[in-house]
Amino acid sequence: MAGPTEHAHWSSRWTFMLAAVGSAVGLGNIWKFPYQAGLNGGGAFVLFYLAFVFLIGLPVLMAELSIGRRAQKSPVYAMEQVASEEGRSKLWVLLGWSGVLGGFIILTYYSVVGGWVLAYIVKAAQGFGGFDAEMSRATFGAFSTDPVEPVIWHFVFMAVTVAIVAQGLKGGLEKAVKALMPALFVLLIGMVIYSGVVGDLGAALYFLFNPDFHTLFYQETVDAATGAVTQTFTIARVLNALGLAFFSLSLGMGTIMTYGSYLTKDINIGKSAFTIALADSAVALMAGLAIFPIVFAFGLNPGESVGLVFITLPIAFGQMPGGEIVGAAFFFLLAFAAITSAISLIEPTVSFIEEKTGKSRGVIASFVGGLIATIGLLSAWSQSGSVLGDVSIFGMDLMSAKGYLTDNIMMPAGGLFIAIFSGWFISRKNAMEELALEDASFRKYYFLVKYVCPVAISAVFVSVLFF
Repeated sequence: MAGPTEHAHWSSRWTFMLAAVGSAVGLGNIWKFPYQAGLNGGGAFVLFYLAFVFLIGLPVLMAELSIGRRAQKSPVYAMEQVASEEGRSKLWVLLGWSGVLGGFIILTYYSVVGGWVLAYIVKAAQGFGGFDAEMSRATFGAFSTDPVEPVIWHFVFMAVTVAIVAQGLKGGLEKAVKALMPALFVLLIGMVIYSGVVGDLGAALYFLFNPDFHTLFYQETVDAATGAVTQTFTIARVLNALGLAFFSLSLGMGTIMTYGSYLTKDINIGKSAFTIALADSAVALMAGLAIFPIVFAFGLNPGESVGLVFITLPIAFGQMPGGEIVGAAFFFLLAFAAITSAISLIEPTVSFIEEKTGKSRGVIASFVGGLIATIGLLSAWSQSGSVLGDVSIFGMDLMSAKGYLTDNIMMPAGGLFIAIFSGWFISRKNAMEELALEDASFRKYYFLVKYVCPVAISAVFVSVLFF
């Protein structure tokens, strides 16, 4: 296996930062973080999430970027080349394959949710006047289970993604992030200010930043017959925080390694990675501050799961003055975030096939996008019993099962092996040369990636098995 050694490069550190932050900042931050925080009890979950981002996610992010830049190739070829140069087993190429496959699988359900977002721009502009909890839930239920409408929006979302990726690094990716990312930040800041003024900011701050460890570690179940409440110790919510940290940073799915392959040697990986992690966390918290003040002001349920955005917020938008404008702006913002991440999810597969075959990027992007859209039909129809019936995997519909597989297993496992490879199988000298860190900073990185990351990720996995 041998791909070409030449890659296109980012035109500047600024465009790389916008692209990497755009990859990290997506539905994981604005859609998934708030509802995961709501489901998992707020402050304690947020605390673990932030700890995982900076103590585990950041070193893995640096490791992925350094491998990609060193090889100047997509993940499969990058792992093959670096392993060969270090005199390691060829089996490490499987880590590259795992990343590409993970991003591919994620996009087969991510694009469905992206389609929901596009549809809700239109619905919000039409107005949610008179919506109560029952009406909002019924509206989303009717839409998401419809066998046709979500599929149409799913294909529209993938068509936009393919159109951008087909233009290449400078013609597509860079132009898209230069336009989308600044607009996303402006819209999000506007939403936070608006939400803080009209909503219950104090309740939101308390919920997000007051840690309740009992809620995090104990799951309550209610006996339907007797009404008795049982509390069971669980570590599963900690795994959710770890999975969300990896999902929001785009780790273990080939994206960051691919973006690293477009880096030039003069870009400081350590400073760039820290900025990406900081921006990613800031956007997640800002999303919480844009959503939860409205949720609490209108007495809505913060633990609405995936429906927090699609069920809970429309009720609030329907009750506030100018709700049509605010609601449409919010879902437009969410669409921006979704597209920037979708671009990064499809890029590793497109980049690999381009290296492998030398075919036109437009043809490859269209083929891969069409394949993802077709497989994504299973995710869309898994919400509709009229098409696939009651097909489930371990009690989850196909869409939820793919999300659990990638978020809680494939990405953390990918991060685990990236940390092991970078800490134990790349020589200290080569790692120092690639990262170009000061000695003290490198020692901290090396300690985290060699010891803390593998032990912490393994401990969470083992704990879930026993608790």
